[in-house]
Amino acid sequence: MPRTKVIIMGAAGRDFHNFNMFYRDNQNYEVIAFTATQIPNIENRKYPPELAGKLYPEGIPIYPEEKLEELIKKFKVDEVVFSYSDVSHQYVMERASRVISSGASFRLLGLNQTMLESKVPVVAVVAVRTGCGKSQTSRKVAKLLRGMGLKVVVVRHPMPYGDLRKQVVQRFASIEDMIRQNCTIEEMEEYEPHIVNGGVVYAGVDYEKILRQAESEADVIVWDGGNNDMPFFRPDLTIVVTDPHRPGHELTYYPGSSNLRIADVVVINKVDSARPEDVETVRKNIREVNPKAIIVESASPIFVEDGALIRGKRALAVEDGPTLTHGEMSYGAAVLAARKFGAKELVDPRDYAVGSIKETFKKYPQIKDLLPAVGYGKEQIKELEKTINRTPADIVIIGTPIDLRRILKMNKPSVRVRYELQEIGKPDLQDILEEFVKKNIKK
Repeated sequence: MPRTKVIIMGAAGRDFHNFNMFYRDNQNYEVIAFTATQIPNIENRKYPPELAGKLYPEGIPIYPEEKLEELIKKFKVDEVVFSYSDVSHQYVMERASRVISSGASFRLLGLNQTMLESKVPVVAVVAVRTGCGKSQTSRKVAKLLRGMGLKVVVVRHPMPYGDLRKQVVQRFASIEDMIRQNCTIEEMEEYEPHIVNGGVVYAGVDYEKILRQAESEADVIVWDGGNNDMPFFRPDLTIVVTDPHRPGHELTYYPGSSNLRIADVVVINKVDSARPEDVETVRKNIREVNPKAIIVESASPIFVEDGALIRGKRALAVEDGPTLTHGEMSYGAAVLAARKFGAKELVDPRDYAVGSIKETFKKYPQIKDLLPAVGYGKEQIKELEKTINRTPADIVIIGTPIDLRRILKMNKPSVRVRYELQEIGKPDLQDILEEFVKKNIKK
């Protein structure tokens, strides 16, 4: 029987995991190519033979998604597997229509085909959209578990944008580890807060190998999800974060809607800044699709190191990149700080943007009067620095999870905004995790 010819549509994360779990060493399939989107400069590379396995001695090419129809016809592809996250259901079916009209079948892999089984208990923290507050939730979960005397290892959803052969298994226990392994801004934003809190973080490409190494030093693993993707490890407790600033998205975005349905606990975050009717909409939607889930309400208050410096100033708000881009939010913590502390105005950086930063604004036209902190490589980090320094503002408000001043040289004063999760009412995460530990961890 001829092997089924496959293309995997991805964005340097879930696509590689799906390949490793289902297609690598599978004699029934021939993966012709990956396609790439969302992340700059990842196409026109190869998934290397060291990772692709014995069936692919030359590796597997990665093409821009724009070439999808051309590739299907050129290679007589039988099946296309959609393997990236935080897109609307409309978006998914538009891609399905492109695939089907080109002659191939369209496929989504399920949890049973893509989840790894852990030997130690797993708490998964995932979300229904990028920017819901998943990162502060995972930090809170890890902190609470460590407070119970447990050895906690965080495994982060993949962001392998560099040399894949050097990123098979990555372990981060210090800032120096991130510098040595050439982390991007996006990677540092996720790893550094855990490290500063005394944690160990794993990430990379091959999550079977990552899991086995993480198990060796953990009483419990916290899966820290990316975007709104599903866990790679089968969880013993699944916590899903929702955002009432985007009510209804919990039902209409892939695969966040799947996360909502598998949740043991659903956090309705940002209730302090959302409209009550939008909070109620999210609550109603949770109850409709997952009535057994425990609902926890929480706030996401901001903390500014010196808010007085903002008052009356022309401010440049620098926000978490992914939250603004494929998360589709139009503001973040820096904008909230500017409003709270009386900035004279927000300076629009679009006319001062350079290189790929200017292209980001063109690709995401909803972003106005603030700057997304995209930094997927050394060149883009330099362009971000140049854009900040070219923008005629009195002060920079840094609303990113890491302190950008550590990696950028700014020619103007700056203040940093932080935000943490604060649950409201009972049960809270402490109660839920104590019960989880009683049932799952024997010490």
